[in-house]
Amino acid sequence: MSRTGRRPGAPETRQDILVAARRSFGARGYDATSLRSIAKQCDVDPALLVHYFGTKEGLFIAALERTLRPNRVFDGLDELSTREAAETIVRRYLHMLDDEQTRDMVLSLVRSAVSSERAAGMLREFLAQEMLTSLGSLIDRPDGQLRASLLVAQLIGIAMLRHVVKAGPVVGATNDDIVSRVAPVIEGYLR
Repeated sequence: MSRTGRRPGAPETRQDILVAARRSFGARGYDATSLRSIAKQCDVDPALLVHYFGTKEGLFIAALERTLRPNRVFDGLDELSTREAAETIVRRYLHMLDDEQTRDMVLSLVRSAVSSERAAGMLREFLAQEMLTSLGSLIDRPDGQLRASLLVAQLIGIAMLRHVVKAGPVVGATNDDIVSRVAPVIEGYLR
């Protein structure tokens, strides 16, 4: 029996699926993206996505983990002064947002969390496990989790204003402008 014209899974197919998923989740959000639409973009059978990732949630999380690596923002800060750590966090975050795929996933998370309780739960879990844990060693205080949460809120707010709302002054500001104004706020959370 011959198969349909869709190609079977090759070694690079999994990566192609993740790229298509990041693009789709970023453009349409979690609820409006289907496994079938991603499979169609990759010209593969939707069953292959289930084989690789199990569920749409599994694919979303895989796309998220491969794109947003908090260690890229928060690693190696223990050796820096609080001021230097704050500047480094903001600069690395802005650099991360300069990458289209990463920016798409950050925006996807935010858009999806606003419209879907399931996506909001995944975002909470990701923040708790990845970002807030990464910041825990920097903010060793009784209210450390609150401070870490506010720090993350500040960073997500920048992404929203710059790339979703497209607020003129934030869009027009250079990364250096933003670092010089936001780093002192981040430093306050780290103290």
